[in-house]
Amino acid sequence: MHKPSLFQSFLQGGFDCSTEVRGDGRRLDLILSSGHEMLASKDYAQLAEQKITTVRDGLRWHLIETLPGQYDWSSFLPMLHAAQVNHVQVIWDLCHYGWPDHVDVWQPEFVERFARFAGAVAARVRDEGIAAPCYTPINAISFLAWAGGDMAHIQPMAANKGKALKLQLVKATLAAIDAIRAVDGSARFLQPEPVVHINALQGKPEQEPDAEALRLAQFDVWDMLGGKLNPELGGGPDYLDILGVNYRPGNQWFHQGGGIAFDDSHYRPFAAILREIYQRYRRPVLIAETGAENELRVPWMRYIFEQAILAMKNEVAVEGICIYPVADYRSWSGDKHQPFGLLGMQDVNGCRSLYEPLSLEIRSQQIRLKGLLEDIQPDERAMPA
Repeated sequence: MHKPSLFQSFLQGGFDCSTEVRGDGRRLDLILSSGHEMLASKDYAQLAEQKITTVRDGLRWHLIETLPGQYDWSSFLPMLHAAQVNHVQVIWDLCHYGWPDHVDVWQPEFVERFARFAGAVAARVRDEGIAAPCYTPINAISFLAWAGGDMAHIQPMAANKGKALKLQLVKATLAAIDAIRAVDGSARFLQPEPVVHINALQGKPEQEPDAEALRLAQFDVWDMLGGKLNPELGGGPDYLDILGVNYRPGNQWFHQGGGIAFDDSHYRPFAAILREIYQRYRRPVLIAETGAENELRVPWMRYIFEQAILAMKNEVAVEGICIYPVADYRSWSGDKHQPFGLLGMQDVNGCRSLYEPLSLEIRSQQIRLKGLLEDIQPDERAMPA
């Protein structure tokens, strides 16, 4: 059985840090609207009480670089210091769907601007005494390329340009990794992508080639970063580090049809998806975004944990599970409360409730994992922390 070693805690929490501009021109700032900006220290402390001491969080590039080449860290440093005080390890997103208004993602300068920003972040984090930091340069490039490059749902609001946007974002990621490594050679990189399963409709075998081609497209970004696809971008094995797997209840569907129900025989076990990814890349895997709404929170978390353990017993290097988002928030439209996480929305006193059923499930999983790992010798293939 694989023994995880990369992060402080196997079970993790992620704070949604989306900052994209929507189609109506409104910029989101979920760190602010969820209350996390004000409650960062309380949020980290509350998770630490649950023995969750590794989290995903983000910087807001549009607030830091309001003028080209000038960096104001006042929106970031309080969060970094709050994590230090609470002994919480943070995986920092540098670009979570949004960038400053004065940056044009389609221009070659975008790559240079993002790399300079990433290098400046790494220098600041190093100077704050953080050892071996972990960064996500650009979150979920495949989703951003689809939503912003094909469907015009979010910035940059383009149609039929998803492939071009994907290539540009991969270029920027590669340049950012180089810039960060030039400052801090100990840095690690989480590269999250949505993972899916797509089946041809029953009785329509003619759909199978298209369904499989769409399914395999989920690997494009990792293949580009690793240099297997579009090698002219400059990717290579050294750029592919920790694979982030984003997986939710709606991530399986029939080609040109609806979702695959959990109890349908066509539903592919999540452990099999994890095994395919690991066998394809031989890189450590973090389940970087997972969770469900309302009463599905506990059974979904139980399913993900069971499948992760099954994969680890087959020597798949699963390094953790991140509930994302771990705190409730309002939807991207801003008009709907999403009861999604372990922590509730802030109340009038600036406090969050704890969703006790999920807390109990997490505690049970922590105890079980500890028992499974107690008698295991360290896996020689595990990456060093």
